[in-house]
Amino acid sequence: MAERSTAAVDVADNGGDQPPLADTAKATADGVDTQNGRAADGPMPEKDGERRKAAPAAAPELHSGHKLARRYRLEECVTRLDGFSSWRAMDEKLRRAVGVHLLPADHPRARSVLAAARSSALLGDPRFVHVLDAVEDSDLVYVVHEWLPDATELTALLASGPLEPHECYQLVSQVSQAMAAAHREGLAHLRLTPSAILRTSTGQYRIRGLAVNAALRGITSDTPQRTDTEAIGALLYASLTQRWPYETDAYGLTGLPKGVGLIPPDQVRAGVHRGLGQLAMRALANDGATASRQEPACTTPEELAKAVAAMPRIRPPEPAFTAPPEYQHTTYQQGSYGRPPTHPGMPGTQPIAVPPPPPLQSRTGRVLKWGVAALLIAALGLGSWQLADTLLDRVKGDSGGSGSTSQTAKPSEDPKAAKPSTQLRISSASVFGKDPIKAEDAGKAVDGDSDTAWRTIRFDGYGGKFGNLDSYDDGSGIIVDLGSVKEVTGFEADMFAAGHKLEVRAAAAEASSARSISDFPQELHKLGTTGKKVQGTLATPVKTRFVLVHITVLPPESGDSYRGGIKEIKVMGTDD
Repeated sequence: MAERSTAAVDVADNGGDQPPLADTAKATADGVDTQNGRAADGPMPEKDGERRKAAPAAAPELHSGHKLARRYRLEECVTRLDGFSSWRAMDEKLRRAVGVHLLPADHPRARSVLAAARSSALLGDPRFVHVLDAVEDSDLVYVVHEWLPDATELTALLASGPLEPHECYQLVSQVSQAMAAAHREGLAHLRLTPSAILRTSTGQYRIRGLAVNAALRGITSDTPQRTDTEAIGALLYASLTQRWPYETDAYGLTGLPKGVGLIPPDQVRAGVHRGLGQLAMRALANDGATASRQEPACTTPEELAKAVAAMPRIRPPEPAFTAPPEYQHTTYQQGSYGRPPTHPGMPGTQPIAVPPPPPLQSRTGRVLKWGVAALLIAALGLGSWQLADTLLDRVKGDSGGSGSTSQTAKPSEDPKAAKPSTQLRISSASVFGKDPIKAEDAGKAVDGDSDTAWRTIRFDGYGGKFGNLDSYDDGSGIIVDLGSVKEVTGFEADMFAAGHKLEVRAAAAEASSARSISDFPQELHKLGTTGKKVQGTLATPVKTRFVLVHITVLPPESGDSYRGGIKEIKVMGTDD
């Protein structure tokens, strides 16, 4: 490699999913003021000759409250650097927080950023922060990605000290496996820094900025696998020692002493896990520094992931045991309960411990036990005999025998309670959504033939969310019209495939038509992922004319393509 020192933190890494840390106010080695998100004075150092020189374009003059595509409302600018800016925004259609990278359409990196974002979006790996949209709109280019409010940057985790060995093991295992999968698809990160690693509340590590962070800065590499592998080694080294494995201070961590080179983690901090320390060295020193060691260097994420898998599994630390508080025995103070307190100067009443009653003599106790047992057995026998006699009387009464009378149940006061539920006749069916999908095939979902079906078109990417297109932001599905208001007691939907995420809803009884999701306020089946058949019986019947089988996420069909559909819908109930 050209040099051992790496560039320190860029604020744009902080602007991916989380706001910048409050305690990083001073400028870092990259020449970035991480508190206010502006580039500090002075040139920004390069690493491995990867940063391409480009004339910076002016960042778009935007402000909080500006709306993109009539959907994404900008709320807080967390980065403004190198002609681009990063924001925390609100997706008003889906009512969720998102992150947005913005740069002018004539920026020299605009095309490469769009290409990187679209390539990253196709990966669909849950270990990465997903790209949700990549758009060129007149004079702006913007990339929309997930925002994880419950996640914590590795930078913040390391600020409080090194991680436990088990946590370090989870970090290197998950990150190396994720990057190995990305490289198999031809994608590299090239900016794997502590601020690019997020730990969720469930303990999963997520990687943000795949391909996009490097494209925003114009970073390339002739050896992308080696670059990412060394970066993972640096993350592991920092997690074990709370030191940055180069001479430059970076990411809030102190670098190694100048002039000593790369030293093993156990020489930096006592008590470092030996196996993990050796693994960090194998990933970091891949330029010949480990030629004298027995372990070969790891030059690709795949090799590093295999080396991690070959290690003995590191167990999580045992939870600390906290002894319960000592039991405080309280005693009754004779003469003080219910009486006014003694006057000052008068002697107080001394507490007297009431001794427990003396135990029964052993012979008397045994006699008492046997007596109680005999009484219980007699009571059980008498109760069983009375119960059997009652049942026999009822049987005789039901068969018309004499000698006993049986009471017949009174008919229900409500005549509807006796009405059995039957399959209701469906008057018509229509496709739900702003842009109905194959509206002409809606009748196939209610024709009584399971060999026919209403099917959606095929959508590519975005995890089955209808291609993330505005026309389908409310999903799709089938609305059945019962012709008039009925009392619905159950439903059944035979899906074309398993894996749909759907809900079943009903319109209000007084509704004469229903088209939008707000027209179906009554929930018959909660939103969730289902199998090939969805059915339910309502505890309380619902009066309605229109029932909606609402699909929000489609199941995968092949590769990164998604498609769904409904074979048959049945509604059970009684006529109103």
